[in-house]
Amino acid sequence: MWVERWERQQQRYAVDREERFAVIADVTEHLCAGRDRPLLLDLGCGPGSLSARLARRLPDADIVAVDMDPVLLELGRTHHPDAARYVDAVIGEDGWTDALELDRSVDVVDVAVSTTALHYLPAPVLLRTYRALAALLRPGGALVNGDHFPPDGSPCSDLTAHVGRRRAERTGAHGSEDEDWESWWQAVAADPELTDLFEQRERTRPSSGGGNRHLSVGHHTQLLHEAGFGHVTPVWQVGDSCVLVALKD
Repeated sequence: MWVERWERQQQRYAVDREERFAVIADVTEHLCAGRDRPLLLDLGCGPGSLSARLARRLPDADIVAVDMDPVLLELGRTHHPDAARYVDAVIGEDGWTDALELDRSVDVVDVAVSTTALHYLPAPVLLRTYRALAALLRPGGALVNGDHFPPDGSPCSDLTAHVGRRRAERTGAHGSEDEDWESWWQAVAADPELTDLFEQRERTRPSSGGGNRHLSVGHHTQLLHEAGFGHVTPVWQVGDSCVLVALKD
């Protein structure tokens, strides 16, 4: 029930969410072609939405799904137990990649993916995270990130945001009766079976560090190049909802 409700309320915040998932899977499948058992890393996995879709598309892949939210991790382990190995870690903190328990002599990440998650990281933390990912990825591997990336310049940013809103209106993604982020969490907090996990979430959730929601594609590209990615390009966009791919040489 909770994961189904999560999926519905998330439609409010990601324009053409299912198509964005499909594009991320398309890119991942292409990059992993010919590899017997690719290793994928899902960053900010939530309740396993992207991991579950990737597991269906690439059934031979090993997926490590990372998040810091105990409620969402438990929902992922419960509802998508075979999709991934779920790891509790705070992405961007010093040593966070150690929690992945990868054997660096054997385990080389083919593709790191993320969707609507890395925008919570302040720019300096985002750069550290990009560097850590570049160190984990094999040559030719990639980071595939689906999120909202405004273009450079406020007039263009206003245009892409407007196009995204109109697209959502046409597809009915922002229905007035739909549950939103706040009401979903309020309902979770009232569920006796999730009370302990919700209280743990409230104790451990870091205060907002500002995030990077206003970083443009150009700024992300600059940070990714600085972190060691040789090639960066958007491969899909509707409004300011975009899939950005960064390839490691």
